[in-house]
Amino acid sequence: MYPVTLKGRAVILREFRSDDAASSLALVGDERVTQWLSFDNRDLEAATAMIEGAVARAKTEPRNEYYLAVTLPGDELIGFARLGLNGVKAAKLGYAIRADQWGHGYASDAARTLTDFGFRELGLHRISAAIGPDNAASIAVAERLGMQYEGRIRDHVFTNGAWRDSLLYSILEEEREFGQQSSVA
Repeated sequence: MYPVTLKGRAVILREFRSDDAASSLALVGDERVTQWLSFDNRDLEAATAMIEGAVARAKTEPRNEYYLAVTLPGDELIGFARLGLNGVKAAKLGYAIRADQWGHGYASDAARTLTDFGFRELGLHRISAAIGPDNAASIAVAERLGMQYEGRIRDHVFTNGAWRDSLLYSILEEEREFGQQSSVA
């Protein structure tokens, strides 16, 4: 399925474009954001490679990830949301929002919109998220989605010079309440 555009309550998720690399630096080049992610800060060259990789992978068949730009109406890039397909009818959810846009519910909206898409359009059975133990805001997003805590993955990611545990959350299709009508364009 390409291209994908999903409309949430406040955000729009769309395919990344090559010209998003510079705007993505406000996310992947900001330590306030990357301290919570599974990779270190990136410079413009690395951000460009990341975006170009996402653009290329979006066109593969079969598609194994939906790595989408999170934008506000008017197309201002404020984050990303990702469903990485793995296993049988399963995916891993990830998301990040620019630090200057925290606290507006954009991460919850983007995550809910992409999760609804995964269950409704992709026919997924299970969606999981691995979250840093100190990331209270992301844990709250997972809980708002109805995800359940499953356990701790020890030394799960190496980032910012150290190993970090992750807390595993998941939701199954039958546990999902579709309170939002996200639309696919």
